[in-house]
Amino acid sequence: MAHMVFCAKYKAEMEGLDEPPFDSDFGQKIFKSVSQKAWGEWVERQKMLLNEYRLQPWTREAQEFLVEQMNDFFFGAGGTLPKEFVAPSS
Repeated sequence: MAHMVFCAKYKAEMEGLDEPPFDSDFGQKIFKSVSQKAWGEWVERQKMLLNEYRLQPWTREAQEFLVEQMNDFFFGAGGTLPKEFVAPSS
């Protein structure tokens, strides 16, 4: 049976992740309250942030920035896009 969560982003009961994304309290919080759909959207947002800000993900500063953005994306106002970001046209 699928792991079901009440998704913090979508405010609905949805299928959750198969396992915590991180071995930390924050990883457990995500596991218990973020859906697979919301996580997939975060992965795409994270790629955009890495590219737009030219982040080096192995640095502490980039990791801290991404955790802040992830927290806001799931549990806050949704996160802000870089002012220079232009969404690709479909």
